[in-house]
Amino acid sequence: MKVGVVTFPGSLDDVDARRAVNLAGGEAVALWHGERDLRGVDAVVLPGGFSYGDYLRCGAIARFAPVMTSVLSAAESGMPVLGICNGFQILCESHLLPGALIRNRERRFVCRDQRLRIENASTAWTSQYDEGVEVTIVLKNGEGGYVADDTTLDRLEAEGQVVARYLGDNPNGSMRDIAGIANERGNVVGLMPHPEHAVDDLCGPSTDGLPFFTSVLKELAKA
Repeated sequence: MKVGVVTFPGSLDDVDARRAVNLAGGEAVALWHGERDLRGVDAVVLPGGFSYGDYLRCGAIARFAPVMTSVLSAAESGMPVLGICNGFQILCESHLLPGALIRNRERRFVCRDQRLRIENASTAWTSQYDEGVEVTIVLKNGEGGYVADDTTLDRLEAEGQVVARYLGDNPNGSMRDIAGIANERGNVVGLMPHPEHAVDDLCGPSTDGLPFFTSVLKELAKA
């Protein structure tokens, strides 16, 4: 299965995301922000970094990149899309996911190994986890506070669209300790922590992030 990883100007973790896809057993395909062609991929990852220098708002310019026209159309047709950190911000700016990501509560960049609980193990990107399992994944962001109005938050909770939640001290002030969410269909997931940095014991705190990538390959194999 082919998983495309988009590179925007300012992307930092595109290479890591491609490596994670390959380690999971997929074929990583590099996609360029300025091209609409998705090159026949079966899923897409929007990686972390500082797309377009985070000017205006994080993800606000990337949302209008030519490649996003194709990504939006594919996502609406059911293609699995994962937004990691800056990719999560892009998904919110694109209105594929509700809410927004704002400056961390303490106004400082956070970089640490973060404990999470997987709340929804039925999405295209989390099906290889046990629901409720606790994992440790790298977190690194300056604008990772998830916010939404109460009506949206209540709907996310009621519909099971909260994918992951922070455990312990909330690192960035996210409402209801939300670390990741999914759309109603479960094919689009946004996650603030970085699973691509937790895919082997040599370079990460754990291999707890690898199931994000094996999950989508398993789901694609079913189709």
